[in-house]
Amino acid sequence: MKHIHYIYILALIGGLFCSCMDKDWDIPGTDGSEYGNQAVTETNVMTIAQLKKQYSGIISTGGYTQFTTPTQIKGVVTGNDIQGNIYNQVAIEDGTGSIIICIAQGGLFGQLQVGREILVELQDLYIGSYGQQPEIGTPYTNKNGRSYVSRMPRALWQSHYKQLGMKSVSPEEFDLSKLTDADYIKENCGKLMTVKDVKFQGANGTKVFAADKDKDAANSVNRSLQGVSSNYMVVRTSTYADFANKPLPKGLVDITGIFTRYNNTWQILIREESDIVEK
Repeated sequence: MKHIHYIYILALIGGLFCSCMDKDWDIPGTDGSEYGNQAVTETNVMTIAQLKKQYSGIISTGGYTQFTTPTQIKGVVTGNDIQGNIYNQVAIEDGTGSIIICIAQGGLFGQLQVGREILVELQDLYIGSYGQQPEIGTPYTNKNGRSYVSRMPRALWQSHYKQLGMKSVSPEEFDLSKLTDADYIKENCGKLMTVKDVKFQGANGTKVFAADKDKDAANSVNRSLQGVSSNYMVVRTSTYADFANKPLPKGLVDITGIFTRYNNTWQILIREESDIVEK
């Protein structure tokens, strides 16, 4: 009887411990407070359009400069690395414009979901461009001695942003009549957009998005659209994307993605396979 009594007490203690653990596991943390820096505050918020205008000279020449005073931007995440095609970057928009933030961290989609609004403290970070695509990050110098804004360390990023609430996200339709319009590419590069009623050039049921044999130095492949010069627009896919080896759809499609630029060429970065809708 004494042995049974001890077993009963141990079982009761174990049940109470599990109950306490269950309370911890039930905390959802959906407000994003478990990520970033809750001390980031709004003291000098600029719109993304204002930011890009103020630093347009730096952006257009491929240079970069550091923010030396407290300055913030707020934006909603429109693109992340959910299927491996957008690498170490997120795209954000605020209704006035869009910009890319470069972060040396994988699995960003887990904390920077599409629709998550964030407040970013820019002081001590850098703004610049790569191929005239505006970006925020830190300087990087490649093996050829070229320097540009690239991925900031993950710890630096975690100290420079605060998560806010969730908002709805909808792509804007791309205007193909403005394909070569210099102002259009300047205003919209980095934005979530959809180009409608297009076809992949050379799609035959076996040609894939990004075969290893076709990759460039950045392990990516450009695919052209019928009737659209590849000098002005391509669909760019990483060979590491989850859908890299999927066949290109042969028919008419709508393509949604982050419409970045490389100088005067639009580069569409599909976020996930469902961004392509067959007609």
